[in-house]
Amino acid sequence: MQINRNIVPNFYRVLQEQDPEKQIENTKELQNAFDKLLAAAHPDGPFFMGSQMSFVDVQAAPWVIRLRRVLTPYRGLPDAEAGTRWASWVDAIDANEHVRATTSSDELYLDSYARYAGKSLGRDPGKEVGY
Repeated sequence: MQINRNIVPNFYRVLQEQDPEKQIENTKELQNAFDKLLAAAHPDGPFFMGSQMSFVDVQAAPWVIRLRRVLTPYRGLPDAEAGTRWASWVDAIDANEHVRATTSSDELYLDSYARYAGKSLGRDPGKEVGY
């Protein structure tokens, strides 16, 4: 599956890499993995298969959530550009009551991933690649 083979490993590559240039490369790979997945999605969404959450959304949700809660603070990944299909998917996942009920606090995410990130807050490789 695209998520386990491409998104998860690329997420950790972005998070763990300390070299700024490699962070940018890894961020591009993560973006490409999500772009490839989203290319197969319903064009209007907001969820992957359309108006209702599907198995793909359930599988992707933990990693979509981690983008904002982990990669944004530790690697400067910007939020999705408003009005895009990507933004509507991210927002739909983030706002879903079932996802919210099973999502940890921002502080717990930061604490849990600090050692992977080397506690290097504030880089912005996402902005540098137009993510």
